[in-house]
Amino acid sequence: MNMPAERDLPEGRHQLLKEFVMTEIEKTPRTRISRFKLLAPVGALAAAAAVAAPLLLGSPAYAVDKTPDGLIDITINEAKDPAKLQADLQALGAKVVVSYVPNGKKCGPEPRAARFLSKEEAPLAVFPPPESHDAAFVIDPKVIKEGQTGVLEFSVSDDEKVAGIWARVAEGPVADCQLVDTTGAPLSH
Repeated sequence: MNMPAERDLPEGRHQLLKEFVMTEIEKTPRTRISRFKLLAPVGALAAAAAVAAPLLLGSPAYAVDKTPDGLIDITINEAKDPAKLQADLQALGAKVVVSYVPNGKKCGPEPRAARFLSKEEAPLAVFPPPESHDAAFVIDPKVIKEGQTGVLEFSVSDDEKVAGIWARVAEGPVADCQLVDTTGAPLSH
């Protein structure tokens, strides 16, 4: 019987599983227990944990998927870890920078780039998304040319949900987002 290694279980779940099994063993009368009887509950428990883990953990913070037409679907369930989202998008061929902008903040310094192209010059966001795409937000990395950088700023509500998206292509490099206070719209440039 192959048992999943500790690294295959979510953080803390291995210890919880181990404590449960030890408690169940201690409840068993101190008679001779065959090896099968001892391993069967552990195997069943491990299988149940593998099935239940996704249900307990919920959905991932985000998902990205490059479709056969070259577009990238982005679904954000929780606005967490923009650096990982940026790395995942770059791995799919999108030369972009990603910033999450909480309520009452905006990205500085201004301007972050020498020039932002208009939506008509470089339509990074595909809106409305094609019917063949499941995500609410779709980008076209092919509009980002040599020497350009895509910029994705996601306005984030207090409950870590995406409230708005600003997507543009910049000429040249883009300065890192330094969050600054604002009373205006967080994604206005």
